[in-house]
Amino acid sequence: MKKITFGLMVFGMSLAMAPQTSHAAYTKTTADATTSLTTYAPKAEVLETRLAEIKATNTDDMSRTEKRTMRKEVRSIKQQLSDIGGGVYISAGAIILIVILLIILL
Repeated sequence: MKKITFGLMVFGMSLAMAPQTSHAAYTKTTADATTSLTTYAPKAEVLETRLAEIKATNTDDMSRTEKRTMRKEVRSIKQQLSDIGGGVYISAGAIILIVILLIILL
């Protein structure tokens, strides 16, 4: 029984640590993160207003190339917003594993 528990714990820790190591190259330092939030807040508002303008436009009268450029612009804006926002993401598998470990240990 101890081998199974130990194996599950090792497996869970390897799943929990894999996303963090692949994301480590893209993270900022804490000093950069605090300054970037204050400097990018107006830029985020501008990007959100542009997204609202794009969603409000009527695409029925547009040509295919115009629609394509609009889609590319929306994708780039969403990417910029996600880069500005940051955040911590935990996968569903990691959450399930944490719950199972808590049940086993408690």
